Amino acid sequence: MRMEDMILVSVDDHFVEPPTMFDQVTPAKYKDVFPKMVKVDGCDAWSVDGRIIRNFGLNAVVGRRREELGMEPTALDQLRKGCYDVHARVEDMNVNGIYGSMNFPSFVGMAAQNLEPIADKGLATAIVRAWNDWHIDVWCGAYPNRFIPMCIVPTWDPQEAANEIRRCVAKGCHAVSFPPNPSLTGNPSLHSEVWDPIWRACAENNVVICLHISDASAAAPSEDTPVDAYIANMQVSLLNTATDLTYSHILRRYPGIRFALSEGSIGWIPYMLERIDMVRQQHGGWTRQDFGDKLPSEVFKEHVYCCFITDRTGIKLRHDIGIESITYECDYPHADCLWPYAPEQLWKEVGDLPDQEINLITHLNAMRQYSWNPFEKGYKPEEATVGALRALAAKQGVDITPMAGRGGEPPSLELGPVRVKDIRAQLQFGRKVA
Repeated sequence: MRMEDMILVSVDDHFVEPPTMFDQVTPAKYKDVFPKMVKVDGCDAWSVDGRIIRNFGLNAVVGRRREELGMEPTALDQLRKGCYDVHARVEDMNVNGIYGSMNFPSFVGMAAQNLEPIADKGLATAIVRAWNDWHIDVWCGAYPNRFIPMCIVPTWDPQEAANEIRRCVAKGCHAVSFPPNPSLTGNPSLHSEVWDPIWRACAENNVVICLHISDASAAAPSEDTPVDAYIANMQVSLLNTATDLTYSHILRRYPGIRFALSEGSIGWIPYMLERIDMVRQQHGGWTRQDFGDKLPSEVFKEHVYCCFITDRTGIKLRHDIGIESITYECDYPHADCLWPYAPEQLWKEVGDLPDQEINLITHLNAMRQYSWNPFEKGYKPEEATVGALRALAAKQGVDITPMAGRGGEPPSLELGPVRVKDIRAQLQFGRKVA
């Protein structure tokens, strides 16, 4: 196989919701109180329930030179159009050789957590439904052969969340975003049976529960933590969730349930699997965990998927992880995204693998896991390769000229390394790292 022959399906990308997203899906009852995009100190943000929610910053810096990354940009006109326009997004996917993509939310929170503070839960739930309708029918519906649909749920009402999952399954959606550590926002922990209606709905309908990294407290132990350490720790912050999940009742009570560690990378997983088996050997006599005749690592492998952007260690240990569990992610338009040269980096890591293993990692696993196969609907695999997509992008004239930043310049070296407290201060409107 050549690099140009790969078919790439990314199971972790993102978008910035456009200001018109609710125009056609707002219930008449809530037309005056539904989220609206507003200008605040020159920044684009969402206004809902008397609160202002920002959703740009480091989450939408694709196309910028590395030295111009930062918490800027803060307005739509500072973004590549592919961040918020589905047609431009497909063009950006073409130039990057990405055929399929699953997109996570921005302003509502990775798993709708930004909607939890809304006092009127009827309004909050209506926003969830409208977001799902727009995402599935409008964004994914514009190019059903290019996007894997996913949904969010009202975590404040697990039974209604289960109902929403079933409603979205009827629309062809088999992925749901759920917080990896719900107790951080005042909800019950993963171990609480209050979530059982959600687990049951997913297990019965072949819906993968995507636990996307969002636990900043695990990634940044203090306000003085250098932001480099915070960024480096983000993926590994899912280790706590992975072990918590393995020892919970969920994987054993619902044999058909499947989870995904979204944007969690994979290099740390072999050690975790070794460690949880060692814990069973040394402590299983008194901790009262019942895995039957299986090892904890076997239970994990049966139920949990993983993904990576770049992870040489994980690829070397792919069979320890489970080759059919590993998927690829691009992370467009976040700062870790390697656009428009993602295939070049990936090929350095997988190019020596057998063709079948490359195919599993790059697209076959993702298509199976998320019940998404455009090739069964008449789309041609030969038109989905890196080479074919880039040839199409050349005809489309996709511009990959780096964007100029406005406010993303690094702070003076005299101020020392940027720390977590500097970034949190910068998140206030109109403020830069000082």
